[in-house]
Amino acid sequence: MTVDSVKLALETPDERQPFAELGMKDDEYQRVREILGRRPTSSELAIYSVMWSEHCSYKSSKVHLRQFGTKAPKSEALLVGMGENAGVVDIGDGWAATFKIESHNHPSYVEPHQGAATGVGGIVRDIMSMGARPIAVMDALRFGGATQPDTRRVLPGVVEGISHYGNCLGLPNIGGEVAFDPCYIGNPLVNALCVGLLRKDQIKLATAPGPGNKVVLFGARTGADGIGGASVLASATFEDESQAKRPAVQVGDPFMEKLLIECCLELYQADVVVGIQDLGAAGVSCATTELAAKGTGGMSVDLNLVPLRDPTLRPEEILMSESQERMMAVVTPGDIAAFMAICEKWDVPATVIGEVTDTGRLVMTWDGETIVDIPPGTAADDGPVYERPFHEPAGQAALNGDGPERLPRPSDLRETLLTLLGSPNLASKEWVTSQYDRYVRGNTVLAQPADAGMVRISEVMPGAEETTRGIALSTDGNGRYAKLDPYAGAQLALAEAYRNVAVTGATPLAVTNCLNFGSPEDPEVMWQFAEATRGLADACQILGVPVTGGNVSFYNQTGSDAIHPTPVVGVLGVIDDVAKRVRSGFTAPGLRVALLGETHEEFGGSEWAHVVHGHLGGLPPQADLIAERGLAAVLSAAAAEGLIEGSHDLSDGGLAIALAESCIAQGVGASVSLPTEDAFVGLFSESASRALVCVRPEAFDALAELCGRFDVPCYGLGTTGGTSLAVEDVFEIPVGDLRDVHTGALPAIFG
Repeated sequence: MTVDSVKLALETPDERQPFAELGMKDDEYQRVREILGRRPTSSELAIYSVMWSEHCSYKSSKVHLRQFGTKAPKSEALLVGMGENAGVVDIGDGWAATFKIESHNHPSYVEPHQGAATGVGGIVRDIMSMGARPIAVMDALRFGGATQPDTRRVLPGVVEGISHYGNCLGLPNIGGEVAFDPCYIGNPLVNALCVGLLRKDQIKLATAPGPGNKVVLFGARTGADGIGGASVLASATFEDESQAKRPAVQVGDPFMEKLLIECCLELYQADVVVGIQDLGAAGVSCATTELAAKGTGGMSVDLNLVPLRDPTLRPEEILMSESQERMMAVVTPGDIAAFMAICEKWDVPATVIGEVTDTGRLVMTWDGETIVDIPPGTAADDGPVYERPFHEPAGQAALNGDGPERLPRPSDLRETLLTLLGSPNLASKEWVTSQYDRYVRGNTVLAQPADAGMVRISEVMPGAEETTRGIALSTDGNGRYAKLDPYAGAQLALAEAYRNVAVTGATPLAVTNCLNFGSPEDPEVMWQFAEATRGLADACQILGVPVTGGNVSFYNQTGSDAIHPTPVVGVLGVIDDVAKRVRSGFTAPGLRVALLGETHEEFGGSEWAHVVHGHLGGLPPQADLIAERGLAAVLSAAAAEGLIEGSHDLSDGGLAIALAESCIAQGVGASVSLPTEDAFVGLFSESASRALVCVRPEAFDALAELCGRFDVPCYGLGTTGGTSLAVEDVFEIPVGDLRDVHTGALPAIFG
C-alpha cells in the first residue's frame, strides 16, 4: 500500500508538506487545499507546484498579456492564435505555417550545451504538436561582455548545443542574433524559434475528447534528468550556488527526436491522432492536465505504465520529470493497432498509460492506489493570477535626462566606423553561424548574414511542388533601447524584425515574442514589463500583425541585479515567389544606391554611445510605425516588380554599418554622398524606418515614384562599384579592410 494516497491525505490533514521547497507560496498552497477540500497528496502537490510555477502558469504576466488579444488587429491569415502550443497562419495555396519562440535561459547558464540543445528540442516539439513538419530553426542569443570569463564558458557551450541538436535533426538554422552586454553575465538569454509547415485543414490541437479514447505516451523513456527543470529553474532568481542545479537540466537525444518527427508525421497522415501534446516543461503533469482540461474533462492514468529509464523513480518524480523527446497522444480504440504499428516502424516506444473519461477528474494510480484525484482545469487553467504592483524605476528620469548629446563627437569618422564594425555586437557572427548547417534539406533561400531567413515551401512537404511561395523570418530585440524606454523599446524590436522581413521582399504576417525580464516581484521590473507589453500590443495593432503566441521569461537576474528588459520579437512573412526575393547588400557594380526613410539625430542607446563611450542614457530612436508600414509596403511592392537588386535594413550602427556590410556581402564597393549636412549624424544615427537599397539605373525613377505613393523619402546616395567604400568628403576604406575588421573580431576573442 502506498503512503501517498488520496485516502491518507484525507486522514492526515495536518501533515507538513514541502510546498515552499517546491516554489509555492503559502496562499497558493492554501488555495490548493480549498480546491481539493483536503491537503494534496505528494503527487498532487508535485502537479500543482510545476503547473502553477511562473514558467507554466504566467501568473504574473497574464493580466498584461491579455492586451495581445483585446488589441489584436483583424487578420484573415490567423488560423490558430494564443493558447495553443504554437500559432498558425494561412500562407496561401492551401498551406499554413506554424511558428513560436521560447526561452531556455536558466538551464543554458547552468549547463550550456544541454540547456541550449534541449531548448531547440522543446520548441521543435511544439511545432510538431500542431501537426506540422518542422522546417527551420533560429535562435536569439545574448551573453555577458564578450571578454568576460564566464561568457567564454557559456557561449561556446550554447553554440555547440544548438549546432549539435539542430544539425542532427537536419533542420537549417536560418537566422537569429548574437549580442553582448555586461547585464547578461550570469543570465544569458537563449531564445529558440522553430517554424513548420502543414496543410491548413490538418491542424492538430492539444485536446482529449471522447470518453474511452486511449492516452498514449510515446518517444523516449522518462528519466531523472530535468526533474523540475524549466518549470522550476525559470521561476526563481539565480544565486551563486546555481551550478548545483545541474541535475535539473534536461538531457537531449536529437536522434530520438528525429525519429519522433517522422513518426508523428506518418501518424498524422494516417489520421490516427485525435489530440496531441508535447512533453516539455512540467512533463507528464502538463500533458495530462492540459489535454484533459481541453477535452471531455477527465482522464485516468496508471503511472506504473510510464516507461522509465530509472526504475527507482517515485510517482512525484515521474510527474515532474522533464525528460526530452516525449509526446502524448489521444487515440481512438479502433486506431490503437495502427498507431502502435507506425511507432514500431520508426522504433519509437509507445505505451497506453490511460484513457479519456467524462468524470471531470484527472485520476492517477500507482501500485493500485489512487494518488491523484483533481479537477484538471484547476492545475492547467485556474492557477493564481497576480496583479503585481509596479512603478517607474527611481532612476528612470535621471537615466532619460542623461542623453548622449553631452558626449564628445569623434573627429575621425573613418576610425569610428572601423571601431564599431569590429565591436562584438556589430562584428560578423560567422564564427557562430558557421557551426550551424544553414542549407540542409536544400530549401533555404536566405540565411545569415541576410537580414531575414527565407525557406521555400516547394518540395518541403509532399504536394507542395506546385507553389512558388516562401516564408521569411526574423528575430530582433535591443535591451538598451528597452532600458531607456520599455514601451518604445518593444516597438522598436517589432519594427526591426518587421523591416528585416520586408527588405527580403516578403510581406509581414504575424508575430511571436519571447519577453525576457528580471523578477516580477520587483515593482520596477514589472513596470518595465507592463510598458513593454503595452508598447508591443499597440504596435501590432498599428502594423496589422497579430501576436500568435510566445513565452515570458522572468527572474533573469542574480540577486538584485536584473538584466536589461529584453523583449525579443519574431516576425513571419510570406513571399509569393521566392525567385523574386531580394538578396542582402550590394549585388553588382553599376547600380544606383538609395536610402529610404528619414534620418534624425538619434543616439540614445546607440552602438556608438555604447562602444565608444560605454554610455547608456537619453531616449531611444522614435518608433514611427506608420512610416514603418509604408516602408514595408514599398519594399514588398518593389521586390514583386523586380525593381530592387539588393537591400539592407538600417538599425544598430546606422547607415555607416549598413554601407559597410553591404559592401562586404558580395565584395562590391560603392561611392556615396550623405543626405545630411552633419556627416556624423548621417553615418551613425540609429533612426528607425530606414533601408538601404541598390537598383538598376533605369529602375531608379520607378522606385522613387513608388516611394512617393507611400510617402517614403527616397534619397539617391551614389553608385556601386570599385574596391572601396568611399563617402564623399569623409573617408575611403578598402572593402578588404572592412571585411578583415568585421570577420576577425569574434575569432580573436573565442579562438
